[in-house]
Amino acid sequence: VRLTPAGEALVGHAERILAVLGEARSEMAQLRREIAGELRVAAFPTIASAVLPETIKALRAAFPRLDVVLEEMEPLDGLAALGAWRTDVALIDDLAAPLAGQGDDKLELVPLAQDQLYALLPQAHALAGKRSLAMGELRGEAWAMDSTASAFGDVVIGLCRRAGYEPRVNARCTGFEMVAAMVAAGCSVSVVPGLRLLRPSPGLQAVRLRPGVRRQISAAYRRGERDHPAVAAFVRELVRTTTQLLGKKAA
Repeated sequence: VRLTPAGEALVGHAERILAVLGEARSEMAQLRREIAGELRVAAFPTIASAVLPETIKALRAAFPRLDVVLEEMEPLDGLAALGAWRTDVALIDDLAAPLAGQGDDKLELVPLAQDQLYALLPQAHALAGKRSLAMGELRGEAWAMDSTASAFGDVVIGLCRRAGYEPRVNARCTGFEMVAAMVAAGCSVSVVPGLRLLRPSPGLQAVRLRPGVRRQISAAYRRGERDHPAVAAFVRELVRTTTQLLGKKAA
């Protein structure tokens, strides 16, 4: 399906209209001088479970009339929802959405954290005692994949392919809990983000990948709403909470 020249012209006008509406929305909110109403947030599971409960808890205490509504979405879906005005803030990472915000004058990104990927092994695995390992060393292993996080699964499969093999998947799971159970039982291995390790699970050993694989996690919002009081308050608290929680992990 291709837009006609008239359709392309209309899209350009619509984008400018939406930007002006965003600025108007922010200005009206500033004039009320109260942080209140509904703020919609889209976030992928690892960052959502790691930092958003504490962020929302702190905001509820500070601004009782602000209602933060969270919806779990993969990064690309969150960006699409942001562009369609179905959410106000989207939490994304540059592995699942590698070009997000680059050269896009409609979005603004606020860096939150660098998250490193780890191989997840049973504690009794022969490689579990290593300080780091290469993806090639997991050739021939059976893999557990979180099928709900399709974008992250694609990243893991890509790492295997670059190491010269196709992963043999013996568990397509609908959440990290099942991935962890399969690995802990010695049935599979996997690759997980460091944020998954904030709450250690018994029977598992995380080993750094060599060379290291990192992802940048950011909060994205429409540029016209950079001064919206609720958006600004949420992003400030999100940065504070993320820094505090990940600082504890590093310590």
